[in-house]
Amino acid sequence: MTDYKFTQDWFHWAPPVWEQLKPLLPSEPGGRAFLEIGSFEGRSTVWTIENMMESGDWIDCIDTWDGGEEHSNGEMDGAEGRFDHNIEAAITLSFIKEYYEPTELSRVTRHGLTREGKRVNVYKYKCRSSRYLASKLSHYFDCENLFDFIYIDGSHIARDVLTDGCMAWPLLKKGGIMVFDDYMWGEPRDILHRPKPAIDAFVNIFAEEVDMVHMGYQLIVRKK
Repeated sequence: MTDYKFTQDWFHWAPPVWEQLKPLLPSEPGGRAFLEIGSFEGRSTVWTIENMMESGDWIDCIDTWDGGEEHSNGEMDGAEGRFDHNIEAAITLSFIKEYYEPTELSRVTRHGLTREGKRVNVYKYKCRSSRYLASKLSHYFDCENLFDFIYIDGSHIARDVLTDGCMAWPLLKKGGIMVFDDYMWGEPRDILHRPKPAIDAFVNIFAEEVDMVHMGYQLIVRKK
């Protein structure tokens, strides 16, 4: 950890829970796919690379690095640069920057070997999650066969959380895991500016398709 640059630890309580998710992830020939909505400084990304990903796996990291309404104390100052540094510290990288039509999403590809010798790929998208998800949904014919693991930790406004969950759900494979962060976060904020009502609505709407895995500060489901 000495090579990493973190100013906040909003992830310290997650690893004990995520350790229990590892046996639930499928073992895919050719690699598994991870999606992270909301990357900040990359603490959860680095943990995923080091503890969940295997050789051939890849992860898409989505963030605007503008922060949300709760970031009023300068937490986002330099956060994107620290994310880039921390990913570089996690794996030996080469860079390819590409632009995609028609949405012109910018993608920076980071690929190489981890310290444990695993060959993994990290794709950084600097954009709104809705734009990224719309692009994936419109470009993949078989969009139900894309991601094995989806972590939603972007905007904490209820309508945005619900949008992220509903748009990401078709991209999750059957048997895949979806993690909603900050389920219990936000008191005493207005209810529409907290994730919980959106996550509750999502679980109710998709009740026929979800198996509950964990309910605590995070809510975790598995797709039937």
